[in-house]
Order: sequence, then structure tokens, then C-alpha cells
Amino acid sequence: MRIFSVLILVPMLLNYPLAFAQDANRQTSIQVLDFDTDTQRQVIVDRERGQYLGHPTTVLLEDGKTILCVYPKGHGKGAIQFKRSEDGGKSWSDRLPTPKSWETSLETPTIHRVIDAKGKKRLIVFSGLYPVRMAFSEDDGKSWSELKKVGDWGGIVTMASVIPIGPSPGNYLALFHDDGRFFEPNGKATGIFTLYQSRSSDGGLTWEGPTAIYRSSEVHLCEPGAVRSPDGKQIAVLLRENRRDKNSHIIFSDDEAKSWSKPKELPLPLCGDRHVAKYLPDGRLFISFRAVQKKTTADAKDELSKSMFLHDGDWVAWIGTYDDLRTGGLGQYRIRLKDNKNRWDCAYPGVEIFPDGTIVTTTYGHWDQGEPPYLLTIRLSASEIDAMARDQVK
Repeated sequence: MRIFSVLILVPMLLNYPLAFAQDANRQTSIQVLDFDTDTQRQVIVDRERGQYLGHPTTVLLEDGKTILCVYPKGHGKGAIQFKRSEDGGKSWSDRLPTPKSWETSLETPTIHRVIDAKGKKRLIVFSGLYPVRMAFSEDDGKSWSELKKVGDWGGIVTMASVIPIGPSPGNYLALFHDDGRFFEPNGKATGIFTLYQSRSSDGGLTWEGPTAIYRSSEVHLCEPGAVRSPDGKQIAVLLRENRRDKNSHIIFSDDEAKSWSKPKELPLPLCGDRHVAKYLPDGRLFISFRAVQKKTTADAKDELSKSMFLHDGDWVAWIGTYDDLRTGGLGQYRIRLKDNKNRWDCAYPGVEIFPDGTIVTTTYGHWDQGEPPYLLTIRLSASEIDAMARDQVK
């Protein structure tokens, strides 16, 4: 049984650069690019012999060059590690000191910038499962609080996505999911995936009890990644489909998350897990994620399905417009960033976009055959991607 808000949204008419305008009804292919072997762009963030390192998230500070990264020492569960880059991801610090309670993290940590109504800036780090816990810093990560319980509830990859919400400064929306095991004490898997949202009105210090926005036993939607429309009036959330019976999905809200549209499938070039979307300076979207195709894609005969399946399990990116998200357009480019030497385990990405168009994206993966995963940063620019695309078609 599916439970969700009943508002079905009317697509909004938005303006985009004519150079990137696409007709979703006519487009049948997407240009595929590959940066896997371009090792000069790849910077090792952290690697430890024999140790699994994975699942990073990042945040870019307002100086436009400092990036902070948190990640677990282990597969999801494990002590939270913390590093800093002061040169836009060209190099990374040693592991930095963290509070003792960070060693007890049970799940993938996420880091976010929040600002309260008085302009006070904070960084917050969430650690999920039951109960969800949070630490904060008010000095840009130089010092941190201990992890403390947020509420009598939990979830998986909390909070996967945090965005400012109306009507006034200091208000935030957080999105996550659970499958029945961690939302309450002694939970059990129910075969039902539920998407939750929680709100903060005090700049991220406290969070309301979550409300369910979608629930289904047929379509297992999870790992929400939110992005606003260019005019700020609409929120889109890209979603992993965990059963692999369908493509990834997307939902929309026109009323600041009071209600949501019925989920719909995304096209194959956006099919995957843990989408993180940021705008390039020219208005296009750059979305980083793990490419995972639905079960039937491998048997498909059409050229699009076959080309997308070649990236299955790899770290990929997509470039297109917000209008593509609304209309089901295939987008402009599908890019393999790095070949993952594992069938599926990689790419919980951080994405930061600099004013000059430099893209700094960071994730984990099995980059060397037979070795545990480790963290890489890749730096590239929209202009370089466009140049590669032009060269490819000459």
C-alpha cells in the first residue's frame, strides 16, 4: 500500500540557456564521457592498508576554498573520521582530532552548513540508526561538540539531505528514510520503505519529530537528494530505488515541503544511488551518484540501455538542466568519473562547485582490484567537460 500526499504538481515553466535546451519528446540519446584514466585529476583523500574507508560527505566553507569531509572508518558503521582541505581539494590534511563519542557512530555520517535567524553559522554532523545523534561546531570545524541524541527516533543515512526552507532564515528541512529497523527501539524490517522529513526552526540546533511523506512495500525509495529549481520555488528530490525493479525516482514540492507529488521514474542516465546535485555557474546541474541499473537493463536491446549498463556499479555524474528533471529529459552528458572494481560498492559523494566553475567531487570506491575502498577527490570544470565532448564528436 502506498501512502503519500495527494497533491500532483503542475510543472512550472522555467527559463534555461538556449545552448542547453532539450526536447524530452525527441531526445533518444545522451553523450557519454569517461574521465576514469585521467589520474592527474584524482587526489587521494585517505587510504589505509587493509582498512575499509568509505561513505564521505563534504561541505564548502564561505572562503571558497576550504572543504571539510567526514566519513566512517568501516562500511557505514565505524568511528567518524574528519579531514580538511584548504586549497579546494588539491590536498588534504591528516585525520583531525574528534570528540570521543564520534568513535561510537553506528552509521554513515553527514555534514551540513546551517545558519540561524541571527546569522550565526554552524556546522552539524549527523550519525544515524537509532537514535539519530548530532554534533555541532560554531568555529568552522576547529572544535566540535559530542554526539547527542536528537530525538526518540532514528533512520538510515540521517540526514541524507538538508536544505533551507521557508518562510524565514534559520529554517531547515532534512530528509532521510528507514525500513522499519531503526525508526524506533527494537524495530524490525517490515518490507516497507518510508521517506521522512524533519524541520528545524533554530538554525539546526533542534529538530522536530519526523513525518512520513511516502511509504511503499512495492517501490523501495530511499537516500533522498534534494535540489531547488533555479527560481527557488520548487524542491525536487531524487531517490534511489532499492529493489532494483524500477529506475530511480523523483518527487516535487511547490509549497515548501507541505505536500509532495507522486513519485515518478527518472530516465536511465539518472538511474543510481545517493544523488547529490549542485548548480554550475551557467545554470546547468551537475549530479554525482553511483550508477546502478534496474534488473532488466542488462537484457535490454536498445542502445541507450546498453550504454548505461556499461557504467553499472561505477562512480558517475550527469549534466543537464532542472527542466530535464521535471520533464524526463535525458540530459546533456553522462560521465564516468571512476571505474569501481566492485559490482556495486562506491560513490556516496560530496559535490562542491566553485564560482569559476571548478567541480570538486569526493567519494569512496574499490579503485584497485582486490583492495579495500578508499577516498578520492576529482577536480574538473564544466568548460573542460564541454571541450572533451566537442573533441569526441569531431
